[in-house]
Amino acid sequence: MVDEPHAQPPTDIHAALEAVLMVAAAPVREEELARSLNVPVHAARSGLEYLKAEYDGVIGPTPAAPPESPHLGYDGGSAPRMRGFELRHVAGGWRIYSRSEYAQLVTDFVVEGSSSRLSQAALETLAVVAYLQPVSRSRISAIRGVNVDGVVRTLVQRGLLTAHEREESTGSVLYSTTPLFLEKLGLGSLDELPDIAPLLPGTDQLEDLED
Repeated sequence: MVDEPHAQPPTDIHAALEAVLMVAAAPVREEELARSLNVPVHAARSGLEYLKAEYDGVIGPTPAAPPESPHLGYDGGSAPRMRGFELRHVAGGWRIYSRSEYAQLVTDFVVEGSSSRLSQAALETLAVVAYLQPVSRSRISAIRGVNVDGVVRTLVQRGLLTAHEREESTGSVLYSTTPLFLEKLGLGSLDELPDIAPLLPGTDQLEDLED
């Protein structure tokens, strides 16, 4: 993408970014935001970093920009205050989330009486795949001690797992987590997962177990 605006940019880039992010159903890349707002990518990035700092209470909110010029700066504003939401960079893009310390409150409000939560079996299967991926169903079953075919199908249907390759030696389908998995956990990459991999059996112990 050419890093130059091709039409009149918004008067207040911060307000424009908020307007787009509030309706985004998935993390939005900086390039997409820049294209939508008709501003350079570096301006969109600066605006995002400003909003993140503002929501975290590091700086105060910026005053309204004069109508004759786009507001791209980091100046001015009232006293800093941490918001109940935060702007995170996850899965290669940016998205607004409820702040983690209010997770239980939000959960109680949004999903009370809902049956859409993942089962314990699904959560355990996701954990195995996250730390050992790419991994076959038979290896997941060996670790969990139960058949996981149905659970894996459900996770694939929900977009949390993907079958992306086969082992050359056996032809077994290998499964990995998806960007949606990172998005739901609020992670930028798998490197941010807690370091519990050493507690799981290594795949070298399961070489004889194949589909």
